[in-house]
Amino acid sequence: MNRLTIVIPVYNEAGNIKTALDRIEAQVNIPREILIVYDMEEDTTVPVVREISGSYSNPVHLLKNKYGRGVLYAIKTGLEEARGEFVIVTMADLSDPPEIMNDMYAKTVNENADLVCASRYMKGGKQYGGPFLKGLFSRVAGLSLHVLTNIPTHDISNSFKMYRKSMLDTIGIESKGGFEIGMEITVKAFIAGFKISEVPTAWHDRSDGQSNFKLWKWLPNYLHWYWLCVKCKWSGKVKNNKQ
Repeated sequence: MNRLTIVIPVYNEAGNIKTALDRIEAQVNIPREILIVYDMEEDTTVPVVREISGSYSNPVHLLKNKYGRGVLYAIKTGLEEARGEFVIVTMADLSDPPEIMNDMYAKTVNENADLVCASRYMKGGKQYGGPFLKGLFSRVAGLSLHVLTNIPTHDISNSFKMYRKSMLDTIGIESKGGFEIGMEITVKAFIAGFKISEVPTAWHDRSDGQSNFKLWKWLPNYLHWYWLCVKCKWSGKVKNNKQ
């Protein structure tokens, strides 16, 4: 079994996917498989991946979203179908530096972590570009939730996270839209007492293509998981972190 499954949800990422796969090949030193999860055969990413998938040292697979169109369902499909001991979600737009995956994996080994968050808002983390309101919301949400609940991450909303597959298999997914799934899993893992850690990352806004992030549409979903975390912490429902 591969140590790591990298899940990349895509929507018309023909301009990004080869560069993303090339950088993963060059910068990630963990035995792995890569799942490129797409919604429809007409996606411009699909023919590019079919043409180049055999040129990498680790397997690259196309995987069709089995739940319906949208990034949440693509991520959910990838998490369920992953065969690695650990699973990481990253985007094809190169906003997340692939080399950080090595640091995240080291945390799972050295600290026996079940979930490792790449954090823009901890010491050493940075964020470059992106919409002002989106950045302000994610920063305030991450830092305030860390202070209010002592959850072991400063960046709850970042989707760039590494999960232990055995932990994922215990968590039922309720998310309904967008990228809230990463926040849901992190909050539920915290409440259940799983070991969470984080590493600093430098996030860069995409240079090619268009972002599918819809702040105002998805904000109520994010707030739901935020307040669930606060309520469980304040009511004593958060279990002690596993060591």
